[in-house]
Amino acid sequence: MYFEHNTILKYRLRIPLFPVDEVCPVCHKTCLDSFGEHAVHCRELPGLKYRHDLVRDVLFDIFRCAGISAKKEAPVNFLTNPLEGRSTLRPTDILVFGWVGGKHACVDLTGVSPLVGLGGSAFTVGQAALKAASGKVTKHEKAYLDNQHVFIPFAFGTFGFLAPEAVDLLSRVQRVMHSNVVTPRSMNVVFKRLSFAIQKGVAAQLVARLPTISM
Repeated sequence: MYFEHNTILKYRLRIPLFPVDEVCPVCHKTCLDSFGEHAVHCRELPGLKYRHDLVRDVLFDIFRCAGISAKKEAPVNFLTNPLEGRSTLRPTDILVFGWVGGKHACVDLTGVSPLVGLGGSAFTVGQAALKAASGKVTKHEKAYLDNQHVFIPFAFGTFGFLAPEAVDLLSRVQRVMHSNVVTPRSMNVVFKRLSFAIQKGVAAQLVARLPTISM
């Protein structure tokens, strides 16, 4: 835990973590940048899927603790391509029953670095997560609405930024938790758990690619 804590602090403070031009020891395809941006986007395991699944599992557990009926990795069986006669959608990360006006809500998680797609443009806090959420809505929302479901993109940044849809969802869950469960009345308990999960997932990606002797 101490090792992960130091690693995530270095990542957040933009302190170099890796030797320049060293090949990623996991994917063996790309050179690591010194600040760890490749590490948090490398698609080889362990890493990207672990971070996604960790945040999903924590979010699902928060629903469970709040007394909210939900299902993890729920199949979505309605048709999205009538010509093919089948659904082209993957199982939704979390299906929340009767969440919006009696309709089931499908929560789709995605995590991105705040530096993705920055190029030479000016940096704006949260722009990568906002773009990811918008892209998810454009791609999936109509199919869900056509089948009487609600689509909720849950986009987060590796530095902890949450897109508005994620903030709204967690805020409502927090209110439900206060109503259904006897807990200390900390308005941040749900957000703290999610934030910790995000950073733990990012730390795991970074640590898996560090040299044997580091720090």
